[in-house]
Amino acid sequence: MRARHNPLKSSLLALAVIGALGSVSAHAGTVVDNANGYTLNAKGDLVQFSAIAFDDKGRIIAVGASADVIKGAPNAKRIDLKGRTLLPGLIDAHGHVFGLGQQLTQLDLFHSTSLQGALKSIGDYAKANSDHAWIRGRGWNQENWKLGRFPTAKELDAVVSDRPVWLDRVDSHAGWANSRALALAGITRSTPDPAGGKIVRDANGDATGVLVDAAQELMTKVLPQQTEAEGRVILNHALAEMARVGITSVHDAGVDVAQDKIYRAYADGGKLTARVYGMIAGTDQDFDQLSSKGPLKDYGNGMYALRAVKLYSDGALGSRGAALIKPYSDDPHSHGLLFHKSADMDKMMAKAMRKGYQVNVHAIGDAGNKQILDLYQKEVKATGTAGQRHRIEHAQVVQPTDIPRFKTLDIIPSMQPTHATSDKNMAETRVGPERIKGAYAWRSFLHQGSRIACGSDFPVESPNPFFGLHAAVTRQDAQGQPVAGWYANQAMSLKEAFRCFTLDAAYAGHQETTLGSLEPGKQADFIVIDQDLFRMPTYDIHKTGVLETWVAGKQVFRK
Repeated sequence: MRARHNPLKSSLLALAVIGALGSVSAHAGTVVDNANGYTLNAKGDLVQFSAIAFDDKGRIIAVGASADVIKGAPNAKRIDLKGRTLLPGLIDAHGHVFGLGQQLTQLDLFHSTSLQGALKSIGDYAKANSDHAWIRGRGWNQENWKLGRFPTAKELDAVVSDRPVWLDRVDSHAGWANSRALALAGITRSTPDPAGGKIVRDANGDATGVLVDAAQELMTKVLPQQTEAEGRVILNHALAEMARVGITSVHDAGVDVAQDKIYRAYADGGKLTARVYGMIAGTDQDFDQLSSKGPLKDYGNGMYALRAVKLYSDGALGSRGAALIKPYSDDPHSHGLLFHKSADMDKMMAKAMRKGYQVNVHAIGDAGNKQILDLYQKEVKATGTAGQRHRIEHAQVVQPTDIPRFKTLDIIPSMQPTHATSDKNMAETRVGPERIKGAYAWRSFLHQGSRIACGSDFPVESPNPFFGLHAAVTRQDAQGQPVAGWYANQAMSLKEAFRCFTLDAAYAGHQETTLGSLEPGKQADFIVIDQDLFRMPTYDIHKTGVLETWVAGKQVFRK
């Protein structure tokens, strides 16, 4: 049976006023009181408070009981929360900000449950947008359609044949094109599979319309280039959505030169309503340009940083692109795809490390994770960069014998709880009953003392962090399935999950001294929600709604 009440067993601590109250009145611009507040302290204990005071620069001065905080700041503006719940702003440690904005402005196939339903949506969208030179969208998932195969260009041609169509799969590790798009990309029977990619073909060797991983670059080369004005519109949509769901900080997993330019302009103009911790996409030309002056640790009063690099070891499980040591259980002819030979990946990682960057590598399959752990074992010592807090993004299917290496090498597992509840319909089919024991293994990582940085990988998943908290604690989807939880032995406690989306996500971005909890000296990034997260039934966590979002002491969303 599902737990009806919150399983949090650790006692809540009352938080005495912290801060030099004698100086509060001189500096506090605002006091938020009568709150049902929760935060973690420096020791990781969950504590309660009822008031928070911060100055006009958005820096927290005092946290504690309402009467004491108000007494210390009699001239501050007072906001009465009337008992509503207040939490630190939630941090998404792995998202794709411009991808989220694109999803909100393009055709959305995330909720399609059949091929025919998807095709109808595509056709309807094309008719409603007759001025679009290309039809773009994302979110399709052939596993949800129960096809047992990928969709084809011919099926797309039946609903849109007059214009090229390019649709990203839900995980962005495959794309679906119609015949006109394939022709524009110059993809024929004689086109070879690129390194790290696959052109899906029929029995005759002809491209069927789906390009996996690096093969997608054949299509992206012919897509219309996004203008800066379009990029700004996309970013506006993404920022609004993040504020709506309570994200006050995000680690953007793949920033290019054009996006960096927009981020800096928004930071300069005070337009960023969420803090962005950027990872440069790769170590090629964009990296050379963006790293010319070294890591950008703080820009725009703490609103933007660019001090990490994002690399890819392999693809995704759903498209069978994740690299496995042994063949896929449901496809004995495939091991998936390692994107780079180890010698080449080694050079990229070392290049970024020696320039002072945190290295964050996407690795989903057990072969991908092993490759990167082996290279970290070599290069972290060689470059003397243990303090750069290198990460593996996803750490999704890991050999049980490799899990302890994360702790030994001090590598941060950056994981996305909703991946488990989204993938449960196919993950064990892909890897079998033994390998699944090392998959989505949050408890195994926490038990050994690893800090997990939690995120969503939006727009692959919803950006709503309460979906992630729910998945982490219950191992259930939004429908409460499976009732006992999917491999529930790997679930987190609520306090652990809360920490993964706050303090430990901040730590993974070198920001734990300014973000992740509500303590004096830190940033006044917080949210007000419509339920008491720590006293509600765990199976309802995903229903939590955000009423207000505040960043640096300024309200950026109100319901």
